[in-house]
Amino acid sequence: MQLKKLPDRAPEITAFEAGYLVSKNGGWRSVRPVIDKERCVRCGQCYLYCPDGTISPEFEVDYDFCKGCGICAKICKRGAIMLEKEADHA
Repeated sequence: MQLKKLPDRAPEITAFEAGYLVSKNGGWRSVRPVIDKERCVRCGQCYLYCPDGTISPEFEVDYDFCKGCGICAKICKRGAIMLEKEADHA
């Protein structure tokens, strides 16, 4: 088995190529991140730290693939991301 060569420079974006995430969230997420556009200063930390790349460079969340892990809310120093109950959005 041959290993892939690591890139020579850091990636410019954290999102995977289109089609990488193909299995939508199965409905087991209990909370979802909601970005308050008024408090957000567009620092990009949520975008960089999202493990699945579900936050776009425009700071929109792709809820089809978001797991609701809360990393984005934890990393946001401005408190612009709140975790809300999924049931409130059903």
